[in-house]
Amino acid sequence: MTETLRKAGIVPVIVIEDAAQAVPLARALVKGGLPVLEVTFRTAAAAAAIRAIRAEVPEAVVGAGTLLTPQMVADAKAAGAVFGVAPGFDPVVVKAAQALDLPMIPGIATASELSQALTAGLKLVKFFPAEAAGGVKMIKNFLGAFRFTGVAFMPTGGVNPANVGDYLAVPEIVCCGGTWLVPKDALAAGDWPTIERLAAEAAALVQNRG
Repeated sequence: MTETLRKAGIVPVIVIEDAAQAVPLARALVKGGLPVLEVTFRTAAAAAAIRAIRAEVPEAVVGAGTLLTPQMVADAKAAGAVFGVAPGFDPVVVKAAQALDLPMIPGIATASELSQALTAGLKLVKFFPAEAAGGVKMIKNFLGAFRFTGVAFMPTGGVNPANVGDYLAVPEIVCCGGTWLVPKDALAAGDWPTIERLAAEAAALVQNRG
């Protein structure tokens, strides 16, 4: 899964209220060159959206985000998610994911949380909220102490087209989560060409990564 995420480089973070929009949205993102998607469990439509994408857009790799409880983990797995993401590190949630063989990427923002994630057997963590928590500079500081562990990062939160290149230039950053790829107004209007264009622009940035 880590190599799949590295190849993708940028993962659209999707908040979807209407599951009927899931398939055309996924098709637009995949067509634009971003095949790995994170559907957040912030809405009641999340599980249905993941099921629909898995059924009708087989080329998409779909994960579930904002997994805060073991039940959310179970629901995500049942819906067909192939990886899970959380904004923070909760050992109970991590263990629930491990018990279901669901690759889990918990959020960390401190050295203590990172250390706990490594103790739990995890090598890939989400750095969140990335920009507010110190951005690329903070990740490089973490690496000064933790690089030897083989840890890798998926920064999310405040990452945008202007700074994503700085993140992707760090070898230990596998990919970045991007919320800018699915603007609320474009999603509400079903403006798939705009979303496809944003995805294509992001995919081009990945091709230029250091």
